[in-house]
Amino acid sequence: MDGTDAGFRRVLVVGTGALGVAFLPFWINWIKNAHPEVELRVALTRSALRFVSADAISVLNGEEVFVDDWNGVRGTAVPHVELARWADLVLVHPATLHFVGRYALGITDTPLLLALQCTDALVGVAPSLPPAAHRNPVVRGHLDALRTRPGVVLAPTIPAVSASTGELEDGGSAPLNELYDLCVAHAHAHTHAFGATAAAPANGKEPTP
Repeated sequence: MDGTDAGFRRVLVVGTGALGVAFLPFWINWIKNAHPEVELRVALTRSALRFVSADAISVLNGEEVFVDDWNGVRGTAVPHVELARWADLVLVHPATLHFVGRYALGITDTPLLLALQCTDALVGVAPSLPPAAHRNPVVRGHLDALRTRPGVVLAPTIPAVSASTGELEDGGSAPLNELYDLCVAHAHAHTHAFGATAAAPANGKEPTP
């Protein structure tokens, strides 16, 4: 799909502390090649820094990476407001179980989570879940909450080989290009629905002269 048609111009990619964040440099290159019209920023949680280098991402993207930590905020800076207003699409890939739970509950204990609770941008989330987590009713509740939240697109998990068990588990994050396409499809569907609603007479009847 063509992200230009969906109106996405400023995309914020958020990497969290799942092992799959190690592939983020690949996905940064994919976005820049597949959608060169997009202005791209990247944010990493502190746990993501265990698996991917902020310096490497900065070099690839040509922009400084935002690290999601209040301790890095100085003076009168308000990064949560700036990020919330800047982006028109946020892609959280991969999203750890911890991040999914905090986002679903409305927790705002980091600049990035605060920005996501306040943004008008479309937010795409690709969960990366530990083995058997999807069978936990609390986890299912968090996923359902995000699935039904306006302005959020939740990608389904996919079968993936667990790094810890070596077995095929249903908890891998969907590829970032698929998450992007889901967001484009969501934007198109809602644009068309809004247009149809706006065009229809409020009382269901054609106006009389």
